[in-house]
Amino acid sequence: MARRTLYLVRHGAADALGRLTDDGREQSRLVGRRLAREPIDVVWHSPLPRAAESARLIAAELPRVLVDEAGELVDNVPFVPEPEDIPPSWTGFFDGYDRREADAGRRTADASAARFGRPGGRDRRATHEVAVTHAYPIAWLVREALDAPPARWMPLAGVANTSLTVIEFDGGEAPNVVMFNDMSHLPAGLRWTGFAGGRRI
Repeated sequence: MARRTLYLVRHGAADALGRLTDDGREQSRLVGRRLAREPIDVVWHSPLPRAAESARLIAAELPRVLVDEAGELVDNVPFVPEPEDIPPSWTGFFDGYDRREADAGRRTADASAARFGRPGGRDRRATHEVAVTHAYPIAWLVREALDAPPARWMPLAGVANTSLTVIEFDGGEAPNVVMFNDMSHLPAGLRWTGFAGGRRI
């Protein structure tokens, strides 16, 4: 199977209605400029507007590249632990999640891993794909690459807006997480998660 390099990008900073802010648009342009050094084939994005707009801004910095929606990248909670296994810092987060909702999130997460967490197709050409998505799907795909237990997505979920995570898939070998949550393309004032309690660094 062909080598596949997956560049995972969390969408830019967004307002309460899910639209990119000025900071979010600038973050997206900057990660696009960084990715312009790579031989990108396609930019996939979540159906949500903040990811779709980020993807368009990223692609505008790249030489003629396909931009397309991938429903599997939608924001979702990929795994809900049993109540006794929930870490103290997550207490309350899962309140109100019923089994049906948890199962739907897991199906979406597994579909994302099946589509994006594997080597490329049968042709021999290596592919370079950008997936603009959300913090939790990125955490799930990294957990999948590391073959970690399902609940390990939670410590990985503090992904910053437009940070870059890169995973390489090469045939039958274990996936290689090249980098995680890298923000070196962003100036200090734009490096932040956007989550409550998050700080700019």
